Amino acid sequence: MSKRVAFYLRVSTGEQTTENQRRELEAVAARSGWGVVEVYEDAGVSGAKGRDKRPAFDRLLKDATRRRFDMVAAWSVDRLGRSMPDLVAFLHELHSLGVDLYLHQQALDTSTPSGRAFFQMLGIFAEFERAMIQERVKAGLARAKAEPPEVRAAKGKKAIGRPRLSEEKRQEILAARASGLSFRATAKACGVALATVQSVVNG
Repeated sequence: MSKRVAFYLRVSTGEQTTENQRRELEAVAARSGWGVVEVYEDAGVSGAKGRDKRPAFDRLLKDATRRRFDMVAAWSVDRLGRSMPDLVAFLHELHSLGVDLYLHQQALDTSTPSGRAFFQMLGIFAEFERAMIQERVKAGLARAKAEPPEVRAAKGKKAIGRPRLSEEKRQEILAARASGLSFRATAKACGVALATVQSVVNG
């Protein structure tokens, strides 16, 4: 049975076209014997935009969860996004769903042994990112506790004795993000607001 593949195409401005991206990916699919089941296209949308501002990208991830395809093919990694944390989260989400990724310009195919090694490296980066976030959280708490109450009041900060979140909930949020969940998915999984997740992760 041929591999079921979904294309993701994106251009940043209305003057650009996705036609070249589509044509090159179609040529690869034909050579590889892939069956193209869906084409997701965000035209005139910046890669810096979040998932909620990229409707085709959002639909792609939802269909990946439904296992509508076995692989996502894109012309280049920058078509997927410009934010490294969001990109790593996207790749982790694909990996956890058992969906492979093909990037034409980077010659990356995660269905191959060398491509799978790329996914394994992502796990190392995610663990490093989680450790750095935890260190920033601890350092921030230590600095805040060391400040006299009058200094905190002058800065307009709330008292340390009345945190909005327990440390356990903070760690739960950090762990969810480190596992590859998006900000929105983390908020849903942990039962908190999106803004709360962003505040915890960004320190």
